[in-house]
Amino acid sequence: MTGQSPVKLMLLSGGAAFALIEGIRNKFEADNSCRIEGEFAAVGFTKDKLLAGAACDAIIVSRKLIDQLSGSRVVDSNTVRDLGRVSTGIAVKTGQEKIRIGSAEDLERALSGADKIFVPNMGKSTAGLHMKTVFDKLDLFDRIRPKISEYSGGAAAMEALAIEPAGRCIGFTQVTEILCTRGVDLIGKLPSGFELDTTYSIAIPAVSRQTRLAGKLIDLLTDSSLRELKAATGFGAEIAPGARAAT
Repeated sequence: MTGQSPVKLMLLSGGAAFALIEGIRNKFEADNSCRIEGEFAAVGFTKDKLLAGAACDAIIVSRKLIDQLSGSRVVDSNTVRDLGRVSTGIAVKTGQEKIRIGSAEDLERALSGADKIFVPNMGKSTAGLHMKTVFDKLDLFDRIRPKISEYSGGAAAMEALAIEPAGRCIGFTQVTEILCTRGVDLIGKLPSGFELDTTYSIAIPAVSRQTRLAGKLIDLLTDSSLRELKAATGFGAEIAPGARAAT
């Protein structure tokens, strides 16, 4: 009916999928006379929101969390589809002198020399949890802890990095969140022995009220026509030799 409000598709998603969703939003909404109401946060917070009863028609988080939700029947296991792999990456402010991080020694040097270090929540986010492990593995965490700034998600961490006035800064989060943030530059993935490539998946929760529409979103996000968009946004990255995959 003319003037009728569009149907809302409630999406809960890890921040890694923000650029991907924005890339298909206009077409999907126009084709389906709907509006995607998306909330993007660290995957742990996203899972918590769903379990707390938030309205949700589709959820995108790491495959590890999707499998947990599927096992407890919080999401429909028959709807689970993988979207692709995303690497944890390294960022600096645009205009800041580029740094070489090709080895553990380079990474240790960069962390020790940084004035500030920006990361997403080290208890709830994929990249944050991993970076805490990396800091511990390098036996640096206690020394660099005063320089670490944690944020609710990777996008928030990168936005803070972009406007930080301090000279030598470095940030870590999913490459998708680095690539879609103005004011920061992607240096690359973590060096050999410290890499993390995470599979992100989508599923329809048991509480979904728009299962047909959510199914259409899944079909679009897993269609081969999105190969170029995924590559441009850092989504669907291949695992480098020796990388550790969080699936």
